[in-house]
Amino acid sequence: MNLVTLEHVSKQFSERLLLDDVSLTINRGDRIGLIGINGSGKTTLLRIIAGLESADAGQIVRWGGVRVHYLPQEPQLDETLTVLDVLFHSDSPTMQLVREYERAVVRLQHAPTDPDAQAHFAHLESEMNRLDGWAAETNAKAILARLGISDFDAPVSILSGGMRKRLALARVLLEMEDDETESAASLLILDEPTNHVDADTIDWLEGYLLNVPAALFMVTHDRYFLNRVVNRIIELDRRQLVSYPGNYTRYLEQSAERHERLVKAEEDRRRTLRRELEWLRRGVMARGTKQKARIQRVAELQQIRYDSLQDRVAMRLAGRRLGKKVVEVRGLRKAYGDLRVLDGLDFELAPGDRIGIIGPNGAGKSTFLDLLAGVQEPNAGAITWGETVQLGYYDQRNIELNDAERVLDFIQGEAELIRIQERNRPRWLQDDADLHLMDAAQVLEWFLFPRPQQQARIGALSGGERRRLYLLRTLIHRPNVLLLDEPTNDFDIQTLTVLEEFLDHFRGCVIVASHDRYFLDRTVDLLYSFEPGAIVRGPYPGPYETYRQLREAEGPARSETRDGKGMARSETGHSGATPRVAPRQPALRRLSWTEQRELAELEARIEELETQKSSLQSEVNASGDDYLRLAELAEQLQAAEGALDAATERWFELAELAWQS
Repeated sequence: MNLVTLEHVSKQFSERLLLDDVSLTINRGDRIGLIGINGSGKTTLLRIIAGLESADAGQIVRWGGVRVHYLPQEPQLDETLTVLDVLFHSDSPTMQLVREYERAVVRLQHAPTDPDAQAHFAHLESEMNRLDGWAAETNAKAILARLGISDFDAPVSILSGGMRKRLALARVLLEMEDDETESAASLLILDEPTNHVDADTIDWLEGYLLNVPAALFMVTHDRYFLNRVVNRIIELDRRQLVSYPGNYTRYLEQSAERHERLVKAEEDRRRTLRRELEWLRRGVMARGTKQKARIQRVAELQQIRYDSLQDRVAMRLAGRRLGKKVVEVRGLRKAYGDLRVLDGLDFELAPGDRIGIIGPNGAGKSTFLDLLAGVQEPNAGAITWGETVQLGYYDQRNIELNDAERVLDFIQGEAELIRIQERNRPRWLQDDADLHLMDAAQVLEWFLFPRPQQQARIGALSGGERRRLYLLRTLIHRPNVLLLDEPTNDFDIQTLTVLEEFLDHFRGCVIVASHDRYFLDRTVDLLYSFEPGAIVRGPYPGPYETYRQLREAEGPARSETRDGKGMARSETGHSGATPRVAPRQPALRRLSWTEQRELAELEARIEELETQKSSLQSEVNASGDDYLRLAELAEQLQAAEGALDAATERWFELAELAWQS
């Protein structure tokens, strides 16, 4: 069943064309994930489909009385209401009935002998029985609780932005449930529903959305969420919509194939253009109409240029060299009034450590990063940084940027280093052979700011683009310790991919607070869990699924322990109480000297085998129709893969013993 159809829709803001003659069909049963670079027009497309914004051209048709429910990025809620009142004032017929019933109860209490009040109350009571309105409030509270909202009488005015987003999500879900109860077709449109939501809640939301019959059209950067929930990916790419059947994994495969075809088409275009230009230069005589057609074809070929994404390579600005001492934290305490956030926390960071911090909002993750960065002062305790540390901190605060300044000028003013010429390289950079010095324009291109946009004023950038510029400013100063506070909240998948590739080449330490399971799995090695009550648990080995299984295996009873890096995990209920230290589980055994040596040799061996495998694969691809050579190479490749698997398996075995000891 077709729900919504877009035909030849175009949309432009000022001089910026966002949608150019696009068409789209949304059917019942569709679960569509929309991806695209920040500022490309994703939210605009959602608002057009929801009927909140008009198109400049084209037609939008909503079929069969479909009901559209829309969750915006920044919901506007009535601040005079309480949390539960927001749900009662929703468009949900059942919740409206509950609200009317509550009013009728109050009216009858004030005028118990009024026949009109009695009749109205009796009618509403009958409707409550018919529609099972008695369960509506219970259901509403259950959804709020699953989204992390427990104070149902709290006024909206005191809620944080993240809490408001979750409250609005609860309202949209309840409205959608009412439509499905009435057998009305629903389209649920969600703009970044996973922002400001912890991993456990995202897990619940995944299961919830998989079990609702409504069609789904959403924007999210959470790639695990996309992988598990959607059955179709639509990419907003260069003002066009490109549809890919399947989940995010299938999208990656199909997108790679598409870009390979486009690269080939670009190569063909350039060859044809060279041939046509050469023909024109020679001034070959021909009939006027034929020559005019050739000139027109050259003009068209010059205008059509496919961006092969070669410019969108990851930044490879290697971090500054880092000494043996990074940071040492002892007895860190922080409280806001009676609310204890950190209580006697000990922590050490070794060179090369990549730490992920997870936990619900309000558990102290951002406070911990602020304390490390010196943005806030602790109530007690000491933080000692190593002498070689160059700190970079990307936080969640709104940044002050000069809207009148050009993007290129801003980056050039921030990063003199990247404009140093080879002949002027400072002595302290002589050993950094893999450092690529480049100009600001190149760096901006790598971070998805094309050359024309670099000349734009900062005031013309979208919110996500401004945050991307702020992140770039953090990275180009070449820190060797990076603190990242919820970096995935503001960025599209393309930007996250660039950041992840940068971190692949980053040689320093990383501490990242995030709810994005994919990003954590991709970038960190160990996880610490910050929990309400000044409780910090860890470390847990990645990936996130391993952490989840270990937490489930731990059970409800957990005593305070201290890990090898010194991160205290306190469960004492009172500030200042002497913590009880539970004995560590006995280690299996320590590695012998021979095994330690073998572990080190295996790391070099694995790297050598991976290089050999890659080289053999390239030779296979280049062998063409030489079947004898192909057979020989295939045999060598199989042997290399077997050796790599065996070496990797042995490395895991020894590394596990080393970690546990």
